[in-house]
Amino acid sequence: MNDRLYFDHAATTPVLCEAREAMDRALESWANPSSPHADGRRARAALEEARHTIAAALEWRHDVILTSGASEAIQIAAARARSARRIVVGPTEHDAVIAAMGNSAEVLTVGADGLIEMTALQDALAGDPALVAIQLVNNETGIIQPIERIYEAVNSTGSLLLCDCAQAAGKIALPDADFVAVSGHKFGAPPGAGALLVKDFGTLAPSGGQERGYRRGTENLPAAAAMAAALESRAFAMAMPRLETLRQHLENEIVGSGGLIIAAGAPRIATIGAYAMPGVASASQLVQLDLAGISVSAGSACSSGSMKPSRVLAAMGISEEIASSVIRVSFGPSTAERHIDRFVGEWRKIAARAKAQAA
Repeated sequence: MNDRLYFDHAATTPVLCEAREAMDRALESWANPSSPHADGRRARAALEEARHTIAAALEWRHDVILTSGASEAIQIAAARARSARRIVVGPTEHDAVIAAMGNSAEVLTVGADGLIEMTALQDALAGDPALVAIQLVNNETGIIQPIERIYEAVNSTGSLLLCDCAQAAGKIALPDADFVAVSGHKFGAPPGAGALLVKDFGTLAPSGGQERGYRRGTENLPAAAAMAAALESRAFAMAMPRLETLRQHLENEIVGSGGLIIAAGAPRIATIGAYAMPGVASASQLVQLDLAGISVSAGSACSSGSMKPSRVLAAMGISEEIASSVIRVSFGPSTAERHIDRFVGEWRKIAARAKAQAA
């Protein structure tokens, strides 16, 4: 397995050495952080240190609720945001957001570039105060939404903004928002670690229990320590300029080989790209690449197993014929130019075999 190439970092990226070491150290503080005795107090001190490190690394000056991941963070905000009488959601959100917002949510529209149409947002904000859920970085295409403009519009109407930053945290600067959801296993922490960043606790109804009364359940100190260490390492943040260059190299080769780049003209994060090989089904590409020792995906890991048509691509107006041939390639700090070249070589082989079969 050592010669396999991993291009599915958007699903889960390998746990960083710094995170492993921090988790090992934290496991020695096995006491419950909520216990009042000396052992519990030591664990509590370590937990609060991790919380402070997470906030500092993300340049978040407000409160941090430690969770089991972005999905739980999203559910907390969706269920307990105060003053929000309605729910408004972007059409290209992660499945976890769509599920948490419920069937009664008002759905916005995006243009062919995948960006929220501001006129539709303004119309949606004309009613009662709402909780508006719009992600910073799309998990299938890498498209970056203009959250600063969006939050200005949301905030001016007394509504609240929940921003899913699972694919952005630890990589690019986080935006201002009322609630921000982050997921540790997207930037080198282990699965089961995440956070809900809260600008003002007054906008969130408490539930009792731990995390200052905003989340029930024993605090996961080892996961929090690992997440803090992963962020503090800045492994992804430091790699971003290099990954931008690598993605451009990949896209030049893909276009030159007859492939299509989804949302080529939109602002996109360096770590995620969505590419179509017209005439070759996504499932076929995944199988052939897997047999060649290369791991990619066909959209979100949470839904790609079903191989259903992508909601995201459909919302952007991409034809089913093209959407059915799209795969997602996502990078991590370990991705190198030689990996890109090997991927391109296999991509061309797949395209050549498809062309030969069609002849």
